[in-house]
Amino acid sequence: MCLAIPGRIVEIVDEENHLAKVDVGGVRRNVNVGMFDDGEVGIGDYVLIHVGFAMSKINEAEAEETLRVLKEIGEYEPEVEQFKTTLQ
Repeated sequence: MCLAIPGRIVEIVDEENHLAKVDVGGVRRNVNVGMFDDGEVGIGDYVLIHVGFAMSKINEAEAEETLRVLKEIGEYEPEVEQFKTTLQ
């Protein structure tokens, strides 16, 4: 199953190409934030990531709850493993 996983933006890597570095469980990868208007997301914001794209902005409580549910249903580790192998 492929779900969206929450991550926290830790760096804007390439503003022109809409790339941000996101931390998911200690794994950091570049993701595309082009679905957001300029300035809508920034360092410290939480986003839901699916196949290398930040799909929506969420707050920290929503991120924590989503991670809790993913762990509870056994989907956290597979999602983090997939995140490790996508978009460098």
